[in-house]
Amino acid sequence: MRILISNDDGYFAPGLACLAEHLARIADIVVVAPERDRSGSSNSLTLDRPLKLSRAANGFHYVNGTPTDCVHLAVTGMLDRQPDMVVSGINSGANMGDDTIYSGTVAAATEGFLLGIPSIAVSLAGKELAYYETAARIAVELVQRFARQSHSHPWLLNVNVPDVPYDQLHGMEVTRLGKRHKAEPVVKASNPHGETVYWVGAAGKVQDAGAGTDFYALAQQRASITPLQIDLTQYNQLDAVRGWLGQ
Repeated sequence: MRILISNDDGYFAPGLACLAEHLARIADIVVVAPERDRSGSSNSLTLDRPLKLSRAANGFHYVNGTPTDCVHLAVTGMLDRQPDMVVSGINSGANMGDDTIYSGTVAAATEGFLLGIPSIAVSLAGKELAYYETAARIAVELVQRFARQSHSHPWLLNVNVPDVPYDQLHGMEVTRLGKRHKAEPVVKASNPHGETVYWVGAAGKVQDAGAGTDFYALAQQRASITPLQIDLTQYNQLDAVRGWLGQ
C-alpha cells in the first residue's frame, strides 16, 4: 500500500513526523506538506503564482502553498502512480463541528477524496498535545481496517482523537458533526506602527454536543470517526427557490 501524507501545520510539525513514523511501518509513504503553518486555509488552491516543490533533509517534501496544493500537486504531477490513500495530520488541535469547514487538515484529505482516493484527516484534540502517538495508532488501525475491506467508492473520514495515553482511550465511535454557536467578535488592537489591526476571534461555544456527535465522543474519551461528504446542495430548499424563479 502506498500512502500520501500531508498536513496543514507544516512539514516540520511534530504530528506529521509521528504520523509518518507509524504509517511507514505498514506502508510505503510519501510526505508532501506545506513549507509553513497553513492552519485555517480550508480548500484554497494557489492560482496566482507557480508552486515550488522542495525536499527536506529527512526526506519529506514541502510546497510553498496550501494543504490542498500539496495533495493536488502530488497526485496530479509529482507521483508516478496514484496513492492508495491520503492521510492528513496529525493536526495540533481538534477539527470538530463547524471547524471542519476552515480546517486545512480536513482540506488536504478532501482534495484526495475529490481526486478519487480514500482519505482520512486526523487531529489530536486537546491543549497539552502530549500524545500524538495515540492519534497515530488510531490512524494505523483505520488504514489496516481499510486494507482488509473491499470498497466500491472512495470515502472521506474526519478523525479526532483525545489527547490521552492510548491505554486510556475508550475505543472509537462513528459520529456526526456537532455544532458551535456563532464565533466570537474580532479583537481590535494596534501594531507597533500605531495602525489598527484585527485578530480573528475565538471559535464559538459548543451548541450541539449531544450523544452521537464528535464533541460527545471526545468528552467520553473516545476517538471520533465522522464520514464526510462534499455535496453542499440544500435539497429541501430546491422547490422553494424554483418557486421564487417561477419554475
